[in-house]
Amino acid sequence: MTKTLFAIVLLSLTLAACEPAGTDNNSNANNAKPNTAASTPAPVAPSPEPSAAVKPQVKAGDKVKVTLNGAATDATVVRVDEKSGKVTLKLQGQKEEKTVAIADVVKE
Repeated sequence: MTKTLFAIVLLSLTLAACEPAGTDNNSNANNAKPNTAASTPAPVAPSPEPSAAVKPQVKAGDKVKVTLNGAATDATVVRVDEKSGKVTLKLQGQKEEKTVAIADVVKE
């Protein structure tokens, strides 16, 4: 008899735990209703271009200085990819081209 009673109590507790509650009794719930009329911030459209501090006005053919391995080197801009924020340079005295961040380039 005790086993049967224990099994019924255990089964009823299991079913009660699995059923969704009709009312929300969660003490962690955020019950404050936001006042949308008084404090609605204006939407801010994201700027499609990087900030001016990071984007110097360089174009293909410009003579620039770039710091590589701690030393300033003269270079010529080959390509500018503003979307990725990269500049491809032809370093003075070298044959290969080097791609660096726009922020690392200083126009002469």
